[in-house]
Amino acid sequence: MIKSCCAVLWLAVAAGGLRAQEMRKALTFHASFDKGAEADFALGDRRLYTATSYKTREDAKPGIGNPEVSILAGAGRFGDALQFRKKNTRAIFYPAEKNVAYRERGWSGTVSLWLSLDPDQDLEPGFCDPIQVTAEAYNDAALWVDFTKDERPRHFRLGVFGDLKAWNPSNLPPDKNPDFNRRLITVTRPPFARGQWTQVVITHSGLNTGAGGSARLYLNGRLQGTAEGIGEPFTWNLSRAAIRLGVNYVGLLDEVAVFSRALSEAEVRELYQLAGGAGSLH
Repeated sequence: MIKSCCAVLWLAVAAGGLRAQEMRKALTFHASFDKGAEADFALGDRRLYTATSYKTREDAKPGIGNPEVSILAGAGRFGDALQFRKKNTRAIFYPAEKNVAYRERGWSGTVSLWLSLDPDQDLEPGFCDPIQVTAEAYNDAALWVDFTKDERPRHFRLGVFGDLKAWNPSNLPPDKNPDFNRRLITVTRPPFARGQWTQVVITHSGLNTGAGGSARLYLNGRLQGTAEGIGEPFTWNLSRAAIRLGVNYVGLLDEVAVFSRALSEAEVRELYQLAGGAGSLH
């Protein structure tokens, strides 16, 4: 009996090690904020930039350019964390080129981050997107998660939308467009709270294939829902594509990681349980 238990444990450890090796190969970007704002690991530009807005970004400069945003020592899920003390309305982003393995055909990937906040107490009025990955806007070739503005408790949602002209040619506003709400994955009672960390993972596969891609939302390693049939194209101008952080956000944010493929459910659980976070993968 003891030998059988040891064998099962050894197999579990070995499987975890193999999953970590495969995740390491797929990692394209990781920012821990433990050594400043620059990413710890990146296939592209490591620098964090700040601009007045995402519409122009002409005044974008390296570094944290919002006095209400800073790195808080020892407050992270692992080490330090990025703190947003008041509603952030500036553009704070990492360039997506090479850091996100965007493909014009057959695009898959994973985005992971950790959040610590009480949405109902900390967030100011309006929608809040802790992360957006896009070259244009939240509804135009974009992946994002957000907190809704009116519900109590605030709902947490995943949105994955291709080119605006393809899925919403009339440019209807979200509250008047059933196609918008039908695409969302919504968690009505998400597990966010002050003093604790929640991992958010987005996986997507089969985008830009025409056959219909899919996306999944995980919280703390547990699948919350799947969006299917995402058939419209995702067209990016890579020079404008960005990993946008803290859009209207208030709270702590840590451990942003991006992978070049959709992690499996087992790999998402492994990532959630890594003692050193994504930093242990590089």
